[in-house]
Amino acid sequence: MATIGENIRKYRIDKGMSVEELALRSRIGTHKLEQYEENELTPSLQVLLTISTALDCPASELMEHANPTGPCQLDPELHHLINTMGQKRAKLILKKTQDITEADFLRIMGNLKG
Repeated sequence: MATIGENIRKYRIDKGMSVEELALRSRIGTHKLEQYEENELTPSLQVLLTISTALDCPASELMEHANPTGPCQLDPELHHLINTMGQKRAKLILKKTQDITEADFLRIMGNLKG
């Protein structure tokens, strides 16, 4: 199965476009587009629609045969931690900590140790 990033690359190459040209047409940074193609990032639905418009193909074509776990795979250690503590608890912790600064987070963690 292909990933969304692989499908983007395939359609871009089939259309004879360079990464730079597709990035310009879709108003996305070249580096960001490369990250999508390398499956380092997963484009949002809005970005996928923009890319599909620039490639003159339906967004469904970019998602067709896409491996849903490909670009979204978790780091193995993170996956283990989530499985160990449970998804519900992991989500709660992540939601509670997403808006605090790194310095505050480290201070809180230091207080928990003592």
